[in-house]
Amino acid sequence: MFYAYILASKRNGTLYLGHTDDLGERILQHKLKANYGFSSRHNCVRLVWFETHETRESAFKRERQMKKWNRAWKLRRIETNNPEWDDLYDYLTTDQVYHPRHQFQVAKL
Repeated sequence: MFYAYILASKRNGTLYLGHTDDLGERILQHKLKANYGFSSRHNCVRLVWFETHETRESAFKRERQMKKWNRAWKLRRIETNNPEWDDLYDYLTTDQVYHPRHQFQVAKL
């Protein structure tokens, strides 16, 4: 499974888009600021949105597509599924991502 994801510095803050094949590990790297770059400089450590993909190419294409979007579209995407801008990393488990406030399964890992 592959993922396209959005990190934020805070609610309505700086956004970072990426893709990965290990969502938990990649977000942990961002949180630890293991690699110096845009996300570490701008403190983008809050996982606020993601979606699953069957292939790496599909996740990469989605990331590139969304990077061309204007900010309002990205914010709407986040607000639709995560209106409180909760850090979804806190809900990652080995078999699912579960967001208790909304009482629904967000996605299978």
